[in-house]
Amino acid sequence: MNSRFVPSPAAAPDVLRRTPTAAVVTASYAPDLERCRLLCETLDRYVSGVAHHYILVEHRDVTLFRQLENSRRTVVDERDLLPRWLHAFDDPLSLFRRRIWLSLKTMPLRGWHVQQLRRIAISARAGEDVLIFCDSDVAFLKPFDCSAFWRDGKVRLFRRDGVLSEGHEEHRIWSRNAGSALGIEPSEVSTHDYISTLIAWRRETVTAMCARIEKVHGRNWVEIVGAVRKFSECMIYGRYVDDVLAGAGHFHGSEEFCRVHWTGEALSDDEFRRFVAAMAPEQVAIGMQSFIGTDIGRIRRLIGLD
Repeated sequence: MNSRFVPSPAAAPDVLRRTPTAAVVTASYAPDLERCRLLCETLDRYVSGVAHHYILVEHRDVTLFRQLENSRRTVVDERDLLPRWLHAFDDPLSLFRRRIWLSLKTMPLRGWHVQQLRRIAISARAGEDVLIFCDSDVAFLKPFDCSAFWRDGKVRLFRRDGVLSEGHEEHRIWSRNAGSALGIEPSEVSTHDYISTLIAWRRETVTAMCARIEKVHGRNWVEIVGAVRKFSECMIYGRYVDDVLAGAGHFHGSEEFCRVHWTGEALSDDEFRRFVAAMAPEQVAIGMQSFIGTDIGRIRRLIGLD
């Protein structure tokens, strides 16, 4: 166990009868360091109601990311979260430009798969009541209080209702695989989408979800989730809450607090300004998907940090 990672005290059973504690969780990797730095700066400037910020990285990236730590921010080694039988290697099939995670118990996994596993696994280590997931290519532009994620003792579950009724084939596969991991009958098809950034989960619900997967299959939850390469941690959590718990402990919200540029080309200065100007009233952050290649220096300049 990494001695620098000291989890907070475990939450009490009556967690949301009082004001809950919240942690922001970010999974990242070395090429996104500067984007993650921008997230940290804007989070510290604009976001209130956060007890701690966990940055989850691969073992070889821990030292690099330590520079972002402070009294309320901890870099967490994935070796403190995931089974030791899951090993990371440079992938010769990508001429060693990409990483691959191999084991005898899962399919070969890429970094984006393992980042999802880390987000689930942090629930067993953190002690805060509510986990707020925020990608490392997000920047906050407006004040935001994390109390937006709870109401009357319940946590907000992001859900877009009925959007999987037609189209969205990849998301429908993720939803089916989530149902299989959770032991939900295949005939019980969900048409809801739960995928976004800047969303919240109840920590105790995540640990119960993992226990459910292990009870159904008799194996470690990482083995079950990683047995297929098409999965979404958001789908697994959403279907667990709605289809297993019948929504207990949660209320639904479809508004996205972060406006994300998911696909396409890097934005010009004018396009970026129009993108920000088009933010909905409830949106407090923007996300520029890192693989699109928008220059981080340009983003810093356009949001007034340089």
